[in-house]
Amino acid sequence: MKVEQIYTGCLSQGAYYIESAGEAAIIDPLRETKPYLERAARDNAKIKYIFETHFHADFVSGHLSLSQQTGAPIVYGPHANPSFDAVLAKDEEVYKLGKVTITALHTPGHTMESTTYLLKDENGKDYAIFSGDTLFLGDVGRPDLAQKGNEITQEDLAGILFDSLRNKIMPLADDVIVYPAHGAGSACGKNMMKETVDTLGNQKKMNYALRADMTREEFIKEVTDGLAPPPLYFPMNVKMNREGYTAFDDVIAQGTTPLDPEAFERMANDTSAVVLDVRNQIDFIDGHIPRSIFIGLDGGFAPWVGALLADVEQKILLVVPPGREEEAVTRLSRVGFDRTLGYLQGGIDAWKEAGKEVDTLDSVDAETFKEKLENNIPVFDVRNDGEYANGRISCAAHAPLGFLNEYVSAFPDNGKCYLYCAGGYRSVIAASILKSRGIHNVVNVAGGFAAIKNAGIPVS
Repeated sequence: MKVEQIYTGCLSQGAYYIESAGEAAIIDPLRETKPYLERAARDNAKIKYIFETHFHADFVSGHLSLSQQTGAPIVYGPHANPSFDAVLAKDEEVYKLGKVTITALHTPGHTMESTTYLLKDENGKDYAIFSGDTLFLGDVGRPDLAQKGNEITQEDLAGILFDSLRNKIMPLADDVIVYPAHGAGSACGKNMMKETVDTLGNQKKMNYALRADMTREEFIKEVTDGLAPPPLYFPMNVKMNREGYTAFDDVIAQGTTPLDPEAFERMANDTSAVVLDVRNQIDFIDGHIPRSIFIGLDGGFAPWVGALLADVEQKILLVVPPGREEEAVTRLSRVGFDRTLGYLQGGIDAWKEAGKEVDTLDSVDAETFKEKLENNIPVFDVRNDGEYANGRISCAAHAPLGFLNEYVSAFPDNGKCYLYCAGGYRSVIAASILKSRGIHNVVNVAGGFAAIKNAGIPVS
């Protein structure tokens, strides 16, 4: 028996490969199927099942493509209602995989179809659970994504999740391994641990939601308290996972179309496409296409695209580092952004050589920023709520990047204003969005809060 976690850091997402006696199963695959096909080929194994723990909101799964390529059935838990052919497992239904078995444990609460898969080894011993968004390390799945107005509330779902954990998961042995769908950084929970694998016994000690003495009312309060609004693209990803999507190869072929500066500019003007610059933030600061949006590949790229562009139907034109065109289109497709029209061939250098207009972003180091603070300049902190609460410059207003649209009116029309985040990535994203809306008086603080503290600027 082999069990491998295939973890994608940008999405904080874990997919799983299980193999026994030449038969393999994939749990919660990503959009691009090549890694799973290649992994099975190395074992000379046939992919027999594709298990989905639920309809994912934060990424588009590869279940449909993988099923078409392998003939393996897609398995969901009870109450799933996909628009395509799938096996709906009954609670406690057993699936044989080589010499091992996988049992579907219906664990609703995060969503009503949420299902945990229990792997038993060759001897019939409980070995591991693949808990999806039902149980994370240090947390549980948020119960507000599947609420339906007055029909079912987040409190209702939290109560259902309480029962699922107590009746299906907590009775399992302490040595059972927990393989969750997400780790720290995912918007699907609140307080996930940085580790991606643990034992159930340790989670019973460490995870607040698994306290043995916790009442149902206490659980509901703790699980629903402090939930940030979900990213706007989540419902659209659920729809794609339930109803289907464009073939991945077609998305890649379209998105990696090279466009010379003339064609790129013409398409930007004619299609209402967003020009998305995915280079390093330093390169963007030094020179970029006017009104382009920066979200760099070397940060939390896909989730920020989803949160800030929001509409998966948005057309996109890319400015991308040479050789990373397919990577950029792939990562966009993981969160449902399939309408990339192409990329600027030759990059920003070709744009300049063609005599096209180039814009820059004002940026200062922390020492210069320290001097500017003496003049009572407007300062904006674009980090999240927790970061802002744990330490900030006393004069800084809060404008969290994920909800920047709600704060645009707070930025002054005249005089320079300064933006900082933790390290300089998110502040450049924020500045690019503001500049695209005609607010050009923004200045980035290079190095962010870390550099600010090192410069001796007082924080509280």
